[in-house]
Formats: sequence, C-alpha cells, structure tokens
Amino acid sequence: MIRKLAIVLAIVPALGFATACGGQSGDDGGKVKVVWWHGQTEAEGQTLKDLADEYNKSHPGVVVDPEVGTTNVDEMLQKVQAALAGGEPPDVAYMYGSWSSTLADTPKVVDLSSMVKDPSFGWDDFWPAAREAATVDGKVIGVPSVVDNLGLIYNKKLFDAAGVPYPTKDWTWDDFRTAAKKLTDPGKGVFGTSYVVTGDEDTVWRFWPMVWQQGGSILNSDGKTAAFASPQAVQSLDLWRAMAVDDKSVYLDQNGEKFLPLFYSGKVGMEMAGPWAMRDLADHDVDYGVVPLPGYGGNHQTISGPDNWVVFDNGSKRAQAAKDFLAWLTKPEQDARWSLGSGNLPIRQATSKLPAYKKFAEQFTGADAFLANQDNAMQARPSIAGYPDISAKVGDAIDQVLLGQATAQQALSGAAAEADKILAKG
Repeated sequence: MIRKLAIVLAIVPALGFATACGGQSGDDGGKVKVVWWHGQTEAEGQTLKDLADEYNKSHPGVVVDPEVGTTNVDEMLQKVQAALAGGEPPDVAYMYGSWSSTLADTPKVVDLSSMVKDPSFGWDDFWPAAREAATVDGKVIGVPSVVDNLGLIYNKKLFDAAGVPYPTKDWTWDDFRTAAKKLTDPGKGVFGTSYVVTGDEDTVWRFWPMVWQQGGSILNSDGKTAAFASPQAVQSLDLWRAMAVDDKSVYLDQNGEKFLPLFYSGKVGMEMAGPWAMRDLADHDVDYGVVPLPGYGGNHQTISGPDNWVVFDNGSKRAQAAKDFLAWLTKPEQDARWSLGSGNLPIRQATSKLPAYKKFAEQFTGADAFLANQDNAMQARPSIAGYPDISAKVGDAIDQVLLGQATAQQALSGAAAEADKILAKG
C-alpha cells in the first residue's frame, strides 16, 4: 500500500551540484533511455513496471527503465542528491511535495512550465493545491504523482457503543471535542482521538487547516515574517491542549506509528487521516465513515500533501523523452491504473469520471468523501527554502503544548520568533 508520502520533511542543503559528463549513458541500442526512480515495491512497483513496458512497446525509440531507486521514499532526496554529485542522476524521480523549494534551487531540475502550459497536457485538470505545491516562484518543478488530503475517519462501532451521533460534514471543532470526551473510556483503554507528537511535519500539517479555516496564514503576505502566532492559531492549539491535558481524550503518538493501528483495533474513535488509510481499513474490516475535517464558522478547509514526478537534466534528448513519458503517464487512463490501483485518489479530476473510479469507490468506503474533500484543499504550504526549519519549530511548539509543558501562546510566540530569524536569513 502507498502510505501518505507527503508529510515527511528532509532538512537538507540545496542541490546545487555540478555533474560530470552529462550523467548516465542515454544510449540503449540506439534508443533514448529514461531512468525512472519510482520508490515503489511489490504490487505498486509491478504496476509501474507494467506501465513502462506498455509505453516502451508503443514508443519504439525510447526505453523507460523503471528502478526502485530506494525502498524508503523518505530517503529519495538524499539518494538523488548523491547521484547528482556523482554525475549519474535518474531522468525521473518520485519526490515529496515538501521538497519543492529545495528542488527548485538546483539547475539540474527541468522546468516543466512550458510542458504543462500546452493545452494537450490538461494542467487545469489537476487539483489546484497539487499544482500550487509543484510550482515555486513560477517554476513548475514536477507533475503530481500522488494527491491526498486530511479528513475525519470515525469508527461507527465505538460511536454506537457510546451512544454518540456520527460526525457530519457540518461539525465544528467544539462538536469534535465533545464527541471525543464521550468516546473516551480509560477503563477500556479507549481514546476519543489521537495526535501525532513527533515534532515533524506529520505533527504540523494537522494544525494548519485549523489556522486557514479562521482566515489565518502561516506567513504574512510579504512572506518575510511568521503569522502563525495569531489569536486564532492560539485558540486552535488551546483546544488540543484542553483535550489532551484536561479531558485526556487524546492518545499522543510519540513515534507516529501507533495511531492508525489503534484505530483499526477499536482503541481510538476518530482520526485525522487520509485516503492512504482506506486499504488497511478494508483489510482490518473496520466499519467506518469519512467526513470533512471539523470547521470554524462553516469553513472546513483541509490540507493536501501532493508528491511529484521530477525530471532531471541528462541532456535535451533524455529530458524531452522523460517529459513525453510523464505526459503519457499522467493521462486519465494511466492515472486510473496507477493511482487507483495503489489505493490513492486520482491525480486528475477527469480520472474520477472513468468506470475505473466507480469500481474503486465501490471497493473502498470513504473514497467519494475524500474525493469531494479535495474541494476543501484550497491552498498549499509555503514553497520556500526555509519551510522545513520553520516546520520543525512549529512541531516542537505543538508537542510542548500537548504534553502540558507550555501554553499555546508561549509556544507559538517562541516558534514565530525563531521562524522570523530563519526568514531573515533568506
């Protein structure tokens, strides 16, 4: 199964490396070779191999060579970094959307702006937040490979046992807190909900929608100072502090690996999670439902964590062959085989109109709800080089508050001061 791949940040230097002799040999028996690091294994990797084989048969002048690259996509940036330094980068690689600003700084990343502007590519058919996450200062550094969003997944059995009405699309965060308290049963080790307190982006991205829902921002409009220590943000984090410290209705997952298994086993009633959980939910035979995130004032904005296929420059012939391949790979028919086959949402809106999506939605409870929730993904995290460092400061602040070590105002103000220092360095 493809897990959520967009939430892990790597804090690394910009990839401004010189490469030797143009990279790997692009000749394969007179054909143009495209080395494709996709990072997928098992069924997902086989699907991509089958797609490459199909493309090669219909494009006799090209050989797309699919390789895993790394079995841990968290390490793909470092792996590509080393390949760039050694002069042998892949032509295409699967990269987290959170790395966009770093990738934009290397001259070896091919700007795909002209490709996506071609009407035949259908750029407007990709989800807005995914397009925004792939664009840095007007430069398109990749095309979406996976899209997702955060919704609220709830365990119907636990709600029924506690006599609590199921969540609705109109829920507020106060409704959420009330339900979490009623679902919590210390004697049975049951919690109303959970929160990841790892201090990384898995912690932080769950918080940003609450800020956006109230009209807040991560940075000020000029992008030079932090805006996340606002009264609205403090109110949101205070709610989580009250739930975790006062109500004791939140399971605090300090390694980020336990919250979903606990939900599958009936020990947590509600989770902020995404479509990546649907396959495991089906495997564990959980009776569950999906609604948008609770909101403020009727605003139910969510956050999307899209990842990208990124092209590296190994010469004009190989770069063009890589772009042609991606244009084919991301067409709705191929998208249906890759995205839906791996249990993810379609990367294109047109894919959801195909019979393959209808079959997918019948197989996975909540697919339609997550698809509709894409409309609530209205903005993306800042595509700036300092975001990973800023995120780390915010993650630490959230952890301190939920663990009862600081107030929301203290923690967010401290993180904002540190963020301003990071931004001042450019």
